[in-house]
Amino acid sequence: MDTLQAEIVTIGTELLLGEIVDTNSAWIAQRLTEIGLNLFYTTTVGDNLNRAAQVLKQSLERSDITITTGGLGPTVDDVTREAVAKATNRPLYTDESLIEEIRAIFAKRNRVITANNYRQAQLPQGAQVIHNPVGTAPSFITEEDGHIIISLPGVPFEMKYLMEHEVLPYLRERYALKGIIKIRVLRTCNIGESTLGERITDLMELSNPTVGTAAHPGQTDVRIAAKADSEK
Repeated sequence: MDTLQAEIVTIGTELLLGEIVDTNSAWIAQRLTEIGLNLFYTTTVGDNLNRAAQVLKQSLERSDITITTGGLGPTVDDVTREAVAKATNRPLYTDESLIEEIRAIFAKRNRVITANNYRQAQLPQGAQVIHNPVGTAPSFITEEDGHIIISLPGVPFEMKYLMEHEVLPYLRERYALKGIIKIRVLRTCNIGESTLGERITDLMELSNPTVGTAAHPGQTDVRIAAKADSEK
């Protein structure tokens, strides 16, 4: 499945405003390399239903797998559920079993549940539930014409747990992923990026491994990324 293409969409106005640094995308990207999945796009969109739906619709057109984080909370500005439903032309429905799960989590924590929390039991019609034992935001997988959107919480602890225990195993099994992407960085000093780039132009034109440069004060890095069926 070498042609598989993945995309990350982070949803939250706080990310656009710089109030929170998006560490989720970097972590997910690193984990995707471990299963050999190509990541081609990362997009951030605010808590706006129409714009989020537009971004997701575009991701469905160009990527096989879209992973979203954020927007699964209980408040009205958490729009991921509605955005996925709108992007795939599906109605939302309430999953009664998820309501019971949410009630049980609140009872276990001795917290009072509010009507808002029941919004978290709403899913796009036909979506596959990803049960979340470490939080109150159920996640889900929505498939449209062979393309999938995997919607995860924005809370890093919950997102990482679900990626490790649910999403990565699901992707490995569904797409029979056996490859791995390995990355190495060579450090150079006292040579400018343009000069170095001129010397390794032939390497930078390769497709596997890919070779690129990154300039820093006093040094230029050469990044080498190779994809193969095994680490060896």
